[in-house]
Amino acid sequence: MTTVKIGIASQEQMRSRFLAIAKGELKVKPSDPKIWFTSMRSLSQVLSDENRALLNAMRESKPQSITELALLTGRKQGNLSRTLKTMCSYGLVRMEKLDHRVRPVAMADKYQIMA
Repeated sequence: MTTVKIGIASQEQMRSRFLAIAKGELKVKPSDPKIWFTSMRSLSQVLSDENRALLNAMRESKPQSITELALLTGRKQGNLSRTLKTMCSYGLVRMEKLDHRVRPVAMADKYQIMA
């Protein structure tokens, strides 16, 4: 079971943290969050009930393409592609290229929120 740690911090706090890491003033620990959001609101939009159900469908069914995932979930492919792109940008989903299709893969089973 893979757990992804999610941090909540303001834009300024994240900027300060990333600059300190780049300057070598702060060392990233394995226990630190890997994904960051600027608010609980933005986190709740990305990990909404509908999107958590989508991640669960990907883990359980292991669809071989976005089209297959759309059929499994009843979501329109265009909307689904946008959602997956957003989730990819946060590191919640990985897109694997297989021949002439793209396979969505959920990156975790559990999420731990650290404020």
